[in-house]
Amino acid sequence: MPSGLDAADLRLAEQDLQRLSPAALAYVGDAVYELHVRVSCLLPPKRIQDYHRQVVEQVRAESQAAQVRSLSAYLTEQEQDIVRRGRNAAQRGPKRVDAETYRQATGLETLLGYLYLSNPGRLQEVLAQMQPLENLKPLPAEGGEKA
Repeated sequence: MPSGLDAADLRLAEQDLQRLSPAALAYVGDAVYELHVRVSCLLPPKRIQDYHRQVVEQVRAESQAAQVRSLSAYLTEQEQDIVRRGRNAAQRGPKRVDAETYRQATGLETLLGYLYLSNPGRLQEVLAQMQPLENLKPLPAEGGEKA
């Protein structure tokens, strides 16, 4: 199902993108990902509470961390660098989430924000590669790889 995202008019020049902090890109990426998930959950129709529960399950940090791990082989070297920048710049997240999981989720959001503002076609390709939650592996107990 298409995500309903059309950023063609919002593209930024590379020099402008480089001026944005990873946190700013993650801020945009968070909204992009949530909208993508919301639109993808619309069918079949259900009650609002069921939509909400399904969306929250997919946009939580643990699910985003699993998504970014599943995408790693698909991403270009530049995209992996953007994920790394976002991961390394992440501040401490909510207490319910360990720091490594939060950093990985922030890396994904940073990439999605970057692609939304630079290459909407590639954004759609990356979103299309994301796996259903039941196909994703949980984060190892000791955390993931370090940058």
